[in-house]
Amino acid sequence: MLKTRDDIRNIAIIAHVDHGKTTLVDELLKQSGVFRAGQQVQKRIMDSGDLERERGITILSKNTAVFYDNIKINIIDTPGHADFGGEVERVLKMVNGVVLVVDAYEGVMPQTKFVLKKALELSLPVIACINKIDRPDARPDEVVDEVLELFIDLDANEEQLDCPFIFASAKGGYASVDYKESKDDMTDLFRAIIDYIPAPQGDPEAETQILISTIDYNEYVGRIGIGKVDNGTIRINQEAVIANAHNPDRLERVKINKLYEFDGLKRIEVDEATIGSIVAVSGIADLHIGDTICSPDSPDPIPFQKISEPTISMDFIVNDSPFAGQEGKYITSRHLRDRLFKMLNTDVSLRVEETESTEVFKVSGRGELHLSVLIENMRREGYEFAVSKAEVLYKKDEKGKLLEPIERAYIDIPDEFQGTVIEKLSTRKGELQQMTPLGAGYTRLEFLIPSRGLIGYRGEFLTDTKGNGVINTIFEDYMPYKGDISYRKFGSLIAFETGEAITYGLFNAQERGTLFIGPGEKVYGGMIVGENAKTDDIEVNVCKKKQLTNTRAAGSDDALRLTPPKKLSLEQALDYIDTDELLEVTPSSLRIRKKILDPTLRFRSKKNK
Repeated sequence: MLKTRDDIRNIAIIAHVDHGKTTLVDELLKQSGVFRAGQQVQKRIMDSGDLERERGITILSKNTAVFYDNIKINIIDTPGHADFGGEVERVLKMVNGVVLVVDAYEGVMPQTKFVLKKALELSLPVIACINKIDRPDARPDEVVDEVLELFIDLDANEEQLDCPFIFASAKGGYASVDYKESKDDMTDLFRAIIDYIPAPQGDPEAETQILISTIDYNEYVGRIGIGKVDNGTIRINQEAVIANAHNPDRLERVKINKLYEFDGLKRIEVDEATIGSIVAVSGIADLHIGDTICSPDSPDPIPFQKISEPTISMDFIVNDSPFAGQEGKYITSRHLRDRLFKMLNTDVSLRVEETESTEVFKVSGRGELHLSVLIENMRREGYEFAVSKAEVLYKKDEKGKLLEPIERAYIDIPDEFQGTVIEKLSTRKGELQQMTPLGAGYTRLEFLIPSRGLIGYRGEFLTDTKGNGVINTIFEDYMPYKGDISYRKFGSLIAFETGEAITYGLFNAQERGTLFIGPGEKVYGGMIVGENAKTDDIEVNVCKKKQLTNTRAAGSDDALRLTPPKKLSLEQALDYIDTDELLEVTPSSLRIRKKILDPTLRFRSKKNK
């Protein structure tokens, strides 16, 4: 018999990137008394990963819980970037409603549409939270209209359209049902969650059913499965069966060793949990996202929604450069293979395929950011490897016609840069859909552009708009192939021999273009040391020393002035490399190189093409 658990609410905070989800969760934690008075708390406490804190973005969804009026509110903080959309899709199965956060100035953005669409498809009730209302350029009334229009566009039902609107400043720590009314706490948001989000329902007397929506990993206890108890009760030492709706043959008998519930930022060990509780289960070695923990008497798995497919891929290759094995701790194909397949345990949007070569693995993801975060994490862990240029994944329709992934790009730029951006995106096969003036000298451009047209564009975009432009993209659909795109207008400066870069050699090389390295750096033949100002690749000898004679002293080198080299970040290097190049990634270096290091073989290969 169905029962309602009135002492629990399960919600997810969803939004476009940078609209303030994680800061809002910070305030809910503070105001519910999770932290003691005077406790020093870092900002964006839910962003626990190093990369999340450095970049100011959420990469993995996080669980927490607060108490308000003796009601436990389980909160899931989700990522905002389209590349981590897989995280959002799966955690929505754990909750009974969502808080949609929208920036009071930026309004509805592409990812707002994506996350709201997913929530409405699961018929989840929505609380709209218009955040950052203390911004001097806030326009709350217009943003409310934009949100309602979005609901209508996404075919929301009457009940969903009648959602409550809360106006908040997560930074200021207040929320109100009326933005003209001054408040000093989050009471109105807490009340809206308790009054509007339905309490979880289930049958506590039925057989156990828990759908695992997230996997966490801990060095000490191994894999930890997180999910909501849909039916029945789960207890310590209980015998259970792991089943999967998409794999009917999967029936594995297990024992529940440890059980946790969330309280603030901590996991509290419990002996049992019943319907509506979000729990973490440890001690099951072979647990995957989408599995259901069931009673052995009636293994009835819960269906799990299909996660959106990856759109781009790159090859991860064992490093074979002359400097291979000098800087990394994990360098073999076995190390690389184990690390990539381990990643599949926690990342549902990632695909890893073995290729004909044991040294090459094809890794597919949702976007450049998705894959660059994986690369950065691996190099910090001590891995050394090489990666190829990102390529899009094509499909074919029924008639055998080639289809490619198309993105919808929203670009906010100062009016003076419109011409440059439109021209650049047109050469990359982008089609301008509409232009909207935003006021204050800014315009929003909306493009449909092939995903491959955006590869390597972001760095160029920031240069073209002098850092004042904002570009947001979201996957639109697979559409007919738009034709060839030339990625790079300039060639590369390639090191001629292995050695150490010398000021004299670099001085001669810098006349040819922009250098990526400075004096004293080690180089090898076939490594790319800069960008040529012309379209061809040319070889330069950066290790060349000045020949000393009676009239030429070594000290006269001091007069040579070197332009500071352009140091590429990981993202810039991934953007820069061409199809015949690789990026060598080690814990301490990023080196761009030609796939074929030998100049004679490289010339032959180009000729044969």
